Amino acid sequence: MATKRFSSNVPALLAALAACFTMSAGAAPARSGYIVESHGTASATQAVQRVGGRITHDLPIIRGVSATLTQAQAAKLRKNAQLDLFVDAPLATMGGPILDQYARLEVGADLLGAQGFFGNGVTVAILDSGIWAAGNNVKNNLNKKNKILKQYNAITGQVGDSGSDTTRDDYGHGSHIASIIGSPDTSIDGQPQGIAPMANFVAVKAFDQNGAGTYTTVLNGLNWILANRTTYNIRVLNLSFGAPPQSYYWNDPINQAVMQLWHAGIVVVASAGNSGPGEQTINVPGNTPYVITVGAMTDNYTPTNPSGWGVTSFSSTGPTVEGFVKPEIVAPGGHLIGSMDAGTMLLGKNHPQFATANKTMFVMSGTSQAAAVVSGVVALMLQANPNLTPDNAKCQIMASAHSLMNSSGSAAYSIFQQGMGLVNAYDAVYNQSANCANLGLNVANDLAGTAHYEGPAQQDPTTGQFSVLDQNGVKIGSDGYLWNKSYARNLGYLWNKGYLWNKGYLWNKGYLWNKGYLWNKGYLWNQSTVAPASTPSAMESWNDEE
Repeated sequence: MATKRFSSNVPALLAALAACFTMSAGAAPARSGYIVESHGTASATQAVQRVGGRITHDLPIIRGVSATLTQAQAAKLRKNAQLDLFVDAPLATMGGPILDQYARLEVGADLLGAQGFFGNGVTVAILDSGIWAAGNNVKNNLNKKNKILKQYNAITGQVGDSGSDTTRDDYGHGSHIASIIGSPDTSIDGQPQGIAPMANFVAVKAFDQNGAGTYTTVLNGLNWILANRTTYNIRVLNLSFGAPPQSYYWNDPINQAVMQLWHAGIVVVASAGNSGPGEQTINVPGNTPYVITVGAMTDNYTPTNPSGWGVTSFSSTGPTVEGFVKPEIVAPGGHLIGSMDAGTMLLGKNHPQFATANKTMFVMSGTSQAAAVVSGVVALMLQANPNLTPDNAKCQIMASAHSLMNSSGSAAYSIFQQGMGLVNAYDAVYNQSANCANLGLNVANDLAGTAHYEGPAQQDPTTGQFSVLDQNGVKIGSDGYLWNKSYARNLGYLWNKGYLWNKGYLWNKGYLWNKGYLWNKGYLWNQSTVAPASTPSAMESWNDEE
C-alpha cells in the first residue's frame, strides 16, 4: 500500500497544532491521569513504578495513588487483577472536561487529529435555535479566540459580532449541535469533543425558545448565509431540522434556497429526519437530491465492537417520492453528549434525566446529531483540500463510507436505510474519487425550472418493495441495493411525467410535529403545490437514547 502523504495545501501550522494535542508522530507517547487502587498505597506505587508510570499523589484514603500513564502502561496495569484503574477526570462546577464522545473515534476523526486535521480555516454555518454564548463550545481553547465569527438572528433581523448574544439559545438544540461539530473541549479520554475542533462558526438563529420556526425564518437565515458566504468563508452548512414534504422537491422554497447554496459552493448537510423506520419518510430539506442527507447510527453502547452497531429505529428511510435514494450515509446519532445549559434551556428542563450532574452537558439522540458529525467531517475534508466542490465532497464521503454488515458478510440494512454506510472521516480525506455524485443532475437548470429530476428508485406495484433501476428499468444489484455497483444509485434522470405520483399524490398522513403543528391531512400533491412561507418548520422530534 502506498504511503499516504499530506496534501500540499495543508498549512505548515498543522504540525504545531498537532503538538498542542501531544499527538505528533515524533512526540513521546501521551500520558493521561489515572487513579490506581490496590491493597494499599505502597503496593499501588510499586505496580505503577514497575510499568514506568509517574506517581503524582499518594491517596491513602482510598488505598491507592494518582499517576500519569501512557496507554500502553495503563493496558499493562489493567491486566493485574489486584488493581483497579480509573481515569482521573477533573471535576468542575461548570464548563469542565466532558464525557467520552465515542463518535469521534467511531468515524476516524481521531486519526486525522493525530495528523493535524482539526478543521482549521473552515467556517461552518449552523442554522438552528442559536448557540449558547456562555458555553465552552464557542471558545477555541487552542488559541483563545472566539469561534463564532458572526451571528444573525433570522427572527429579529439582528446582526451580532462574535461576542454578542444575538443568537442566544433558550431551547438548547443549536448549542448541542455546535458542540458536536466543533467543540474544542477535551473529553476524559483526551480527545476533543467536536469532530472539527478548530473550525469556525457562523451562528444563524431561525428557531425560537420552543424550537419552532417557519419557512420565513428559515429562508431569511438561508438568504443571509448566501449573501455573506464569501465574507466569512462559509464552506459548510448544517441543517438539523425538518418538516414532512408537501410538494415535489423543486417546488419547496427551503429546498430551492438549499439548492442555491449548493450551487454557490457550500456543502449542505441535512438530517434525514426522525420519522423512521417506515419507507419514504425523508424530511425537507433532506429530500433535496443534491445535498448530503444523513441518517442516524447507534453503537448500541458497544463503541469498540462494530458488530453491534446498527441504524436507529427512528432514522428516516428513503427513497424520496421522486425516486432518489436517501440517506446517502449514516453517522453516530444514538446517544451523543453535547454542550447545553440543561438547567435553563427548554430541552434540558423537559428531559432532566439526560443532563450531566452540573447541567452543562446533555445527551441527545437523533439524525440532527448525526448530521452534525458529518458537518464536522466535511470541515476536515475541506481543510485537507480547500478546492473540493460540493459535488466532489459528496462523492468522496459516499465512496469512503463503510457499509454496516451482518455476520454473514452482507448488508445489514437496505440502501434506503443506511445509504452507502457509516461515514469514515479518515478515508474520506484520503479518498481520490471524483465526479461520482449527482450524476445526471444539473442544479442550475433545476433552479431555472428548465429541468427537474427523478431518481432511480421505484416501487414494485405487486410486492410494494422498492428497488433501484437503471435507465432501462432493470433492477441493479441484488435486491437493488448496489453494494458493489459504484455510485449508480446517485444518478438522476429528467422528470418524464411517467410516474403515478406525477398526476397528484394523495398525502394522507397527519403529522403532529414538535407538539404544536398538525400537518394537513388528505393533501393533494401536484407539481403546482408550493408550501406557503408561513408553513411551520421545526427542530426534530425528541428521541430517547438508542
